[in-house]
Amino acid sequence: MSTAESTAQNSRPTAGLLQLLWLASPALPVGGFSYSEGLESAVDAGLVHDETSASDWLVDQLMLSLARSDLAVVAQAIPAWRDHDLARITSLNDWVLQTRETAELRQQTEQMGRSLLTWAGALGELGRGVAEALASARLDPPSYPVAMACAAARSGAQDHDSLTGFAFGWSENIVQAAIKSVPLGQSAGQRMLARLAQSIPDAVTEAQSLNDDTRQAFTPLLAILSAQHETQYSRLFRS
Repeated sequence: MSTAESTAQNSRPTAGLLQLLWLASPALPVGGFSYSEGLESAVDAGLVHDETSASDWLVDQLMLSLARSDLAVVAQAIPAWRDHDLARITSLNDWVLQTRETAELRQQTEQMGRSLLTWAGALGELGRGVAEALASARLDPPSYPVAMACAAARSGAQDHDSLTGFAFGWSENIVQAAIKSVPLGQSAGQRMLARLAQSIPDAVTEAQSLNDDTRQAFTPLLAILSAQHETQYSRLFRS
């Protein structure tokens, strides 16, 4: 094998990793920082009031909500995007939109999905493949998990790594929401993030084990808190 061929082989996984880090970054301009997903309402209700209760809440949300719903959708949508299976992609997107239990949770996934499409389009050649794939699917609108799965499929990263990145990106955003709404310090935030990071491998394994019959979106208390948040008098976050 020539030096050039060896360099090319080594650069492919590196490029996929860099793309994955980019997608998982809280700096990605899709608006994830502006949502607390019911956490702010839990703080207002006194259910979350310190580092311990916030940490417990977020780990439960990761395992009982994200892993069984959006993360499972990402796991199933990535191969569908690779196979250009538009019927499957549409079915998964419809499931996400139909299972949002409140108006603001529905608005969140729609806004973030549209923003990811806009971001990809604004990148020019770098994002052309993602923007064209999303446009070809004619999703109206693309939900965030399905749109992110499209970007992950185009990145060349391994599926397990893509799911890990998606979960870690969610964790970083939700920890920042806890820091602002409880409120807590940055050191407490890092301890919570460390605990979430320890739980992410189990969440990814759970998500990959689910199918259409076992995937679910059933978090009644979170739905109630999200609904209450829609009319909460004073709030920092959009949801």
